Amino acid sequence: MTRDPASFRDPSGQIHHVNGKVFRSVQPVAVPDYEFVRDSGALAPLIENGSIISGEEVNVSVLGPDAPSDGYVLEHPVIDFWSYPYEWSFSALKAAALLHLDIQIALLKHNIALSDATPYNIQFIGSKPVFVDFLSFRRYRENEHWDAHRQFCEQFLNPLLLQASFGIPFQQWYRGQPEGITCGDLAKLVKWRHHLSLRMLGHVILPGRVAASNSNKALKSALEAKARGLPPSRYTALLNQLRTWVAGLTPKDIRDTTWHDYATDNSYADPEAARKRAFVSDFANETSPSLLIDLGCNTGEYSQAVLEAGAQSVIGLDADHGALEQAFSRAKAKNLSFLPLFQDSANPSPGQGWNHNERKSLAARGQNVNAVIALAFEHHLAIGRNVPLPAVVNWIVSLAPQGVIEFVRKDDPTIQKMLTLRDDIFNEYSVETFVAAMESKARIVRRETVSAAGRELFWYDRQ
Repeated sequence: MTRDPASFRDPSGQIHHVNGKVFRSVQPVAVPDYEFVRDSGALAPLIENGSIISGEEVNVSVLGPDAPSDGYVLEHPVIDFWSYPYEWSFSALKAAALLHLDIQIALLKHNIALSDATPYNIQFIGSKPVFVDFLSFRRYRENEHWDAHRQFCEQFLNPLLLQASFGIPFQQWYRGQPEGITCGDLAKLVKWRHHLSLRMLGHVILPGRVAASNSNKALKSALEAKARGLPPSRYTALLNQLRTWVAGLTPKDIRDTTWHDYATDNSYADPEAARKRAFVSDFANETSPSLLIDLGCNTGEYSQAVLEAGAQSVIGLDADHGALEQAFSRAKAKNLSFLPLFQDSANPSPGQGWNHNERKSLAARGQNVNAVIALAFEHHLAIGRNVPLPAVVNWIVSLAPQGVIEFVRKDDPTIQKMLTLRDDIFNEYSVETFVAAMESKARIVRRETVSAAGRELFWYDRQ
């Protein structure tokens, strides 16, 4: 039994892992609110439509010495791969923000409010966001002020505005500042024309000034506003106003990214693309992976292929924002069990937060991954980022016990283009080096040339 290192901050309860199952303790301090919300019946339709994760009460003894006295224990379904908002695409963060607001609006009708407003309370099942923190729900207090407004702005709204209004992708900034983008920081980017927007003024510019001010007058005004509170009608109106704003946001300059059009503008002829698709489909059909990683997933074409051939779930990783937007749209439109995430493979998400363990590294979250595909990918690390080819192969093979890796020869037009403005220092980059590195870690099950340029697919198995 282990206590989840990310759930230590909340005195209301914690997450526990016991023999592969997930439990949530409800401590005595949280029992009155928990029982009120449970007995209201308000969560049932939201659980049924997948907006909120299910939670079944079980005997507290399942937690042994960690069992809460005079409390409850809930069992939740296991989520195979945990992701963080700084890894989501613009559309994924937007979907999570809309889910949070929709839940708040729905529950206010039942005198239930949310105690916080953080995207870390949301996870994705494929492209569908689901709210996972039962202890965020509590009894609404008459005319209460929305204490979590600032948190919603900094962790949902401001990252979206950074990309929608200024064309700056939020992921790297957000990862470096996991509590979100402050109103004060975002306000430094606004132009005079933004002051004409009442929404920008009310949710970003003025809160940024108040947060930056050390004057007693500003503090007094903030305390007076909180004391006045919000009538339920104004609370709901505020949530609806934010929902309308968020729903209308779109990422700026997203079509200008390098690989946005790769799915339709690449070096493969149609028969070659068909051979490549057939190879990875055969792999998925024979191995039936429960969780597969697609490195360099681009718009998700091959993620879809492996899902159609027998894979149960796919996590796609890519660093191109335009391609990720298309991949998320594909997953949503086709209802695929596919979640594309932002990831620079030469600088993957590290362990962060308290004691370097509150937000787990990419590697630490990959324990359930049992297959990987890396198509037209390895040369971007070996040539584009100067990572030695054996190190690239070793890393990919370490991610899963079986997979498919594509090798691109140095005389391939794509690599020749990459070398146009730089010296060719890659003397050891060759198919012989690639094969030797792979055979030192795994067995090559199948090998096939799939393009006129000599691109090869290698199916490996290290079990």
